Amino acid sequence: MLNIHRLTLLREVHQRGTLAAVARELHYSPSAVSHQLSQLEREAGVPLLETVGRGVRLTEAALRLVARTDEVLTILDTAEAELASSRSGAEGTLRVTSFQSALATILPTALTMLEKRHPGLNVEVYHREVGEAFEGLAAHSYDVVIGDEFPGQPEPVRPGLHREELFADPMLLVLPTTGQWAVPAEELDGLADLADAPWILEPATMPQGRWERTVLREAGVEPRVKCETTDPILRAHMARTGHGVTVIPAMLAGPHLDHTQALAMPGSPHRQLFTAVRDGYTGHPGVRAFRTALGAAARRESPDTPEQL
Repeated sequence: MLNIHRLTLLREVHQRGTLAAVARELHYSPSAVSHQLSQLEREAGVPLLETVGRGVRLTEAALRLVARTDEVLTILDTAEAELASSRSGAEGTLRVTSFQSALATILPTALTMLEKRHPGLNVEVYHREVGEAFEGLAAHSYDVVIGDEFPGQPEPVRPGLHREELFADPMLLVLPTTGQWAVPAEELDGLADLADAPWILEPATMPQGRWERTVLREAGVEPRVKCETTDPILRAHMARTGHGVTVIPAMLAGPHLDHTQALAMPGSPHRQLFTAVRDGYTGHPGVRAFRTALGAAARRESPDTPEQL
């Protein structure tokens, strides 16, 4: 009989391309991964891997086996969710991964709600970038991803995952209140008036960074990037201390934007927040409780929309 753990390793090799990458992700040695896959080949009775350069490639038989493994894992997720539903209330461990602005705002509020309503549910939180988060979700390293999507930067459709919309988060233009770029809102006609300003942006490799540069260039601004960071709180602090202009999600309005001038951007663009879980886990009571608490936290923490540029 085929071993489900070894099938999962084969699936990971298909996703990551090398035994070393699988070993790093799962905290094994490469030799241990190789040994397990060799045993799987003996169980299957057909070759499953072929060497290509420094990596490996799955054979046609292995690809068919991976497809069946996805089906099996979905069935096991569903069975686990059904068993959990037979118990009273949400309990056990739920592993959640998210980006920083959610971790700094709505997630702590949701966790406080869950501690009161579902004391038997232990939520573990991991800060991960989007690619690593979704890879971990597919690999069963995490159970829930909190994600975001920017205008013109759609998240890819990922088979086997269930997405549930959370809320729309307006994007704010944030200016300092002291220094050269402390420009009153009434003196700005648009983003083009900030063409010479130093900008504090997300890296261009990130969805928000790509979106920011697209918006600025469409307004005739080729941004002069003074600071590039994925940390929104650092970006806000750089603007607060007069070192440039930035774009911050409204979710972070409040103490993080004290002593700055925050304006709704032209056209009122927003990012869409959502949660994603594996299809078989949608009915898990812990997932349902977490999604409910997160939605309630989002409604509680949603800021008022500032005046528009």
